[in-house]
Amino acid sequence: MAFVKVCKQSDIPAGTGKTVSVNGKPVALFNVEGTFHAIDDTCIHRGGPLGEGELDGKIAICPWHGWRWDVTNGVNQLNPAISIKTYEVKVEGDDVLVAG
Repeated sequence: MAFVKVCKQSDIPAGTGKTVSVNGKPVALFNVEGTFHAIDDTCIHRGGPLGEGELDGKIAICPWHGWRWDVTNGVNQLNPAISIKTYEVKVEGDDVLVAG
């Protein structure tokens, strides 16, 4: 599995997230108290960009309709039967890398 450098740790302060590109695919990357987690950027409800949403602890909130996703495992907070893809993340120095 190849890892792709997507940003510096300092680009995503704790408690925030952003959309990054991994081999041309949008991925939502979040900093939960210094630990980085990556999930699909597209909310399966109506396609909202999760990387542009709020982060409440380890829960990403879709900016379009408020669907809530656990960034550590991709599970929907209101309906655990629904989940989205997660990606392995590693940090090397100040670089954040996501599996592509």
